[in-house]
Amino acid sequence: MTTTTPSARTAAPAGRQAPPPALGGLGLFTVLLGAALPLIDFFIVNVALPSIDHDLAAGPALLELVVAGYGLAYSVLLVLGGRLGDLFGRRRLFLAGMAAFGLTSLACGLAPDAWTLVAARVAQGAAAALMLPQVLATIHSSTEGPRRARALSLYGATAGLAMAGGQILGGVLVTADVAGSGWRAVFLVNVPVAVAGLALALRTVPETRSDRPAPVDVPGTLLLALALLALLAPLTEGRAAGWPLWTWVSLALFPFAAGAFWWVERRADRRGTVPLVPPSLLALVPLRRGLLVVLPLSLGFSGFMFVIAVALQQGLAMGAVASGLALVPMALAFFGASLAGPRLVRRWGTRIVPVGALLQGLGIAAIAWSVGRDWQGLSVGDLVPGMAVAGLGQGLQLPVLFRVVLSEVPSERAGVGSGVMVTTQQSALTLGVATLGSLFLSLASSPAEMGTALRTTLLVQLGVVAVTFLLSLRLPRAVR
Repeated sequence: MTTTTPSARTAAPAGRQAPPPALGGLGLFTVLLGAALPLIDFFIVNVALPSIDHDLAAGPALLELVVAGYGLAYSVLLVLGGRLGDLFGRRRLFLAGMAAFGLTSLACGLAPDAWTLVAARVAQGAAAALMLPQVLATIHSSTEGPRRARALSLYGATAGLAMAGGQILGGVLVTADVAGSGWRAVFLVNVPVAVAGLALALRTVPETRSDRPAPVDVPGTLLLALALLALLAPLTEGRAAGWPLWTWVSLALFPFAAGAFWWVERRADRRGTVPLVPPSLLALVPLRRGLLVVLPLSLGFSGFMFVIAVALQQGLAMGAVASGLALVPMALAFFGASLAGPRLVRRWGTRIVPVGALLQGLGIAAIAWSVGRDWQGLSVGDLVPGMAVAGLGQGLQLPVLFRVVLSEVPSERAGVGSGVMVTTQQSALTLGVATLGSLFLSLASSPAEMGTALRTTLLVQLGVVAVTFLLSLRLPRAVR
């Protein structure tokens, strides 16, 4: 059950529960805009790194921090952002996050040196963590039945397009060099979008919150932050830093921090208080099994996006725009599959998820074959069939998984459930860049070796797709 502001309530006869606040078409567009911005910014900076290095003399370590600082702050604070939305109102936190995202984007675009840019990126990631959990929580709390299914499918389509479109847009903006702004345009473009989003949200997004909001779980929040930092920081920074002692100490600390977090959460649950991540929430079979599939799917997707961008630009000397165009078939196929998802689920249930994994595997295999057949002569056209089939497969998986994960989450815990899901997704995105990206870069010591490195990395990703397929066989057949 959720509560709403008086303007969002709908009158109901005495003795009957009022229906949830309605999220109209323009309101859905607005929250989806808020969902797209953080994901676009996770990928858009990849193509701007060479320009940032040239302009700010950043060096490899600071360039890693420009990427990792955003991802770490984003991942660590997502569950807390969901809890704060349950507590103070999801629309209020969405507005605050959108405003903060616009301001921190402006700070990134105006950064005079590399360290200022790193600090602004960390703040931008924190702003994204306030905004993004409210999107799914608002959809979950203000839609029902077929409308919710369609809204979640559109969310999945938006997520896929944002991840692919981020690199395409980044290439266009850097190449266009709008008013001499160069790489700064990839951040400054967010400012007018955030202003428009704020104006729309004030008019179209209903307020929802939990009827029984729980206070912030401080010990759980700190331990979750410690566990995620202990895992993600060394994996994202280790290669560039040469794997110093602190990276191994941090990785050794991770299982202890994760164990302490789980012990504190279970203890809080037994005492009757509300932990940050209630173990009872993870006891929901659809949520638990859905998250297990989201993890390898997102890991493989982000690793692929990073590796293909580097390989095409540095290995084949394609421009940022040309390498971005290679992703267009994937993005279009993903979008089309996402829109068809609700009809397919009504007929076939979650069986379309393993079918999607098979198609994704076929697409990745086709790309690997094209790379191995003639790397030096590889063109964007050679990649089209594999990209389209892989995008189709991904589009049959991700939106359905969002529905599965949230299908049995009570409305009063929508913020927590959304926070857990997007934290899993974002952590996997970061892990994908760190693991598959590090594998590729360690094998590609020169442009001539990038073809072999890319093919090897794609074959490893096929193994990740196989894991996704096997895990998806255990999903509940029906989904609400």
